[in-house]
Amino acid sequence: MTTFLGLPGLEPPREPQELTVLYRGPLASCDYDCPYCPFAKRRDSPATLREDRAALERFCDWVAEQPAVSVLFTPWGEGLVRSWYRRAMVRLSLLPNVRRVAIQTNLSCRTDWLAEGDPASLALWVTYHPGQVARHRLLTKCQELDALGVRYSVGVVGQPEHLAAAREFRAALRPEVYLWVNAAEGRRYTDTEAAEWTALDPLFGWSREPHPSEGRRCRTGSSVISVFGDGSVQRCHFVRAPLGNIYDGSYRTGLAERPCPLPVCDCHIGYVHLETLPLYDVFTEGVLERIPYGLDPYGISRPAAPVGR
Repeated sequence: MTTFLGLPGLEPPREPQELTVLYRGPLASCDYDCPYCPFAKRRDSPATLREDRAALERFCDWVAEQPAVSVLFTPWGEGLVRSWYRRAMVRLSLLPNVRRVAIQTNLSCRTDWLAEGDPASLALWVTYHPGQVARHRLLTKCQELDALGVRYSVGVVGQPEHLAAAREFRAALRPEVYLWVNAAEGRRYTDTEAAEWTALDPLFGWSREPHPSEGRRCRTGSSVISVFGDGSVQRCHFVRAPLGNIYDGSYRTGLAERPCPLPVCDCHIGYVHLETLPLYDVFTEGVLERIPYGLDPYGISRPAAPVGR
């Protein structure tokens, strides 16, 4: 810990009132075989799994010592089939300094463990992968989340072959559950195609095309950071410049408002933090779990997603 001596020019770095951390450990294995994912059916070695478990437990210890923090786990693989991710979700949800803990997941795990966590702070960002799981099976899992009082969003990648399944899934979900749609990487949508997806996700317009970001203000690097298994810090998953490490405290001097150096940002976990977009007003308390608390997603009054750019 740095001691402030009151000398000119030696003021300690100012940390945000609340830090949001996107955490990604070594885990890369997944139980699904999606053709659009490079980590499909990948298996981690026992050594990698041990490394991932130790890294996650160390990270949770660090979180417990912070003044105020929110966490989104963004593993390359599927985390919740591993016991240590389930324990981490429960543990962090019960900490008084953690406002929110969420994870991106295919929800192939059982759900009973969620009863041990605090539903006021625990949430899930669920992805439906047609072709990998029967629709009724995932719907049953969503119903179990409803019964447990767990907040969640669920969505799909906007591949043309997924449209019919997505429509059926939307019709079967509770009306108040937000179904999001991610634009498929590298795909350009005609206005007709975009309208079909927007009928399912009124916010699809924000995902349809990459957002110009170079030189624009972004919360990443100041109140939002990305942390990896060894504790190294970047401003986000996409800007590789190191900002220090959480375990030696060196990241604190790297926290600063700075414009984005990349030409465009095309991933939700990146562009949602751009200050030039109104998405914090859309999602408010649900930024990490992708739940638009700021509006009724199926009766949008403010601010509507762009039709095209």
